[in-house]
Amino acid sequence: MSGAPPSSPRIGHNGGPPLEEPEADGGWGRWIWTKKHKAAWKTPPREIALRRLARAEELGMTYKDYTLEILERGRYL
Repeated sequence: MSGAPPSSPRIGHNGGPPLEEPEADGGWGRWIWTKKHKAAWKTPPREIALRRLARAEELGMTYKDYTLEILERGRYL
């Protein structure tokens, strides 16, 4: 960048840390983002994980890709 001040986040920005220039010291934003990321990817109960795995295989997706769709869009395929 040419020394210009960073622009404010656009509409729809999720408030996560910048991917291009991570904070050097970590900081509060980085810590809370990491904590929430871990909570979102926490392993669900066995029954739910098996149901997701079966559905992902039906769709020809990996379990991780299927779970990511659920987390990103908030809907089941």
